[in-house]
Amino acid sequence: MTHSSHDRLLIVDFGSQVTQLIARRLRELNVYCEIHPYQNVTAEFLRDFAPKAVILSGGPASVIDEGSPRPTADIFDLGVPILGICYGQQVMMQMLGGKVERGHGTAEFGRAYVTPARDRIDLLHGWFEADREQVWMSHGDHVSAIAPGFAVYGTSPNAPFAVTADLNRNFFAVQFHPEVHHTPNGARLYENFVRLAGFTGDWTMGAYRDEAIRKIREQVGDAKVICGLSGGVDSSVAAVLIHEAIGDQLTCVFVDHGLLRQGEAEEVVTMFRDHYNMPLIHADEQELFLGALDGQSDPETKRKIIGKLFIDVFQKHAGEVGGAEFLAQGTLYPDVIESVSFSGGPSVTIKSHHNVGGLPEKMGLKLVEPLRELFKDEVRELGRELGLPPSFIGRHPFPGPGLAIRCPGEITREKLEILRKADAVYIDQIRKHGLYDDIWQAFVAILPVRTVGVMGDGRTYDYACALRAVTSVDGMTADYYPFSHEFLGETATRIINEVTGINRVTYDITSKPPGTIEWE
Repeated sequence: MTHSSHDRLLIVDFGSQVTQLIARRLRELNVYCEIHPYQNVTAEFLRDFAPKAVILSGGPASVIDEGSPRPTADIFDLGVPILGICYGQQVMMQMLGGKVERGHGTAEFGRAYVTPARDRIDLLHGWFEADREQVWMSHGDHVSAIAPGFAVYGTSPNAPFAVTADLNRNFFAVQFHPEVHHTPNGARLYENFVRLAGFTGDWTMGAYRDEAIRKIREQVGDAKVICGLSGGVDSSVAAVLIHEAIGDQLTCVFVDHGLLRQGEAEEVVTMFRDHYNMPLIHADEQELFLGALDGQSDPETKRKIIGKLFIDVFQKHAGEVGGAEFLAQGTLYPDVIESVSFSGGPSVTIKSHHNVGGLPEKMGLKLVEPLRELFKDEVRELGRELGLPPSFIGRHPFPGPGLAIRCPGEITREKLEILRKADAVYIDQIRKHGLYDDIWQAFVAILPVRTVGVMGDGRTYDYACALRAVTSVDGMTADYYPFSHEFLGETATRIINEVTGINRVTYDITSKPPGTIEWE
């Protein structure tokens, strides 16, 4: 779904691990952009997409190697500003008449400093206030001769052509990565680029909301839509947006598998059925799920059981909505990007239980995915635009398998009840201390061991639990949250005093990598 009414920026992807960060930086500037693998960007594509500017991403290949990725030469004839980053700079130079060579002592990986080489250009407005700028380099090859028409505007010790530009054609190229936070002033560079390209910053959630509602109505007409509502932010925002567009033509199916947090099922049902007056099927299938999980301890087995049962249960209850033609999903833009790698092959990155993939083919339904152009932070912003409660919009991520993967080993109803109570105390503590919004994700895991303790004059033999809290930008990497010892001590005391069945509390200080955020 291309937004023809918005100015569009095209990001040509050559396989960099941080290409998505480029898009995020631009969206923060209210600029609509799309990422497309280089081999999909043909002359016909360019005519249809009609970008107002182009960014060539970094990538792992060497432009010197035979068969290395190349954009179509038509890109350089569009007459629009182009910015090449790292590999993008090198491929620009190689294709436009410059020269790239192998490392030979000029490779740079990590922090470096760029200094100005001549008068400052518009791209570098606000740079070099302290004579040099910290940047993040990650290159083995280097430009050894710039293309005709280009001049040098910034250098680093191992990159004499760190910033180059052809001002007549508005072509710019940098050897470093301005999109990563290790380039502190990188956002300013992108801001300068979109300004000189003439973008007006017309990509706003208010505009997106109105446009999305119109397109949902055009797509659906008077047909019925069903939506798998997990209670998470993505599916909830999608449901409210679609309901605003088509009202009671939408029916949500909320599958309660018995693995939710304390009070969560009631909260979801109350908000959507009562507050939004939305048709909602509350599928209480706790006995089915917990029965199938009885005696299972292998993490992957548990995931597969939950994923399969979710699809079966959703399909059964969705059948109660006669005549439904569409299935709504909370697919986000990162899911869309990851579904096609830059080499064109499928990328297996989305776990089956995180969505209802496979249902459209089985059920003969067409998809409605109104969030497929948005990043997670944009979904939260859209949720605020739609009036969802701030406490709901800002909720920490919650995994599809729920508490099943926070209960290593066999799952029992007793352990789940202990876990719910401990988790509720922990989150209450975090909120009371004003830390909730500083943390990406926080939860309790109940460990598959019992430990000896003393409470009063008696001996206890109860479960141990682990507290987990991490900071992150996107969940791909994470660091543990540095709670004070006072907080941890107070929280441990509350859990042991208030939750029967736990007599020992630990805090997990593992980063990701090497660990994962969840325990299973």
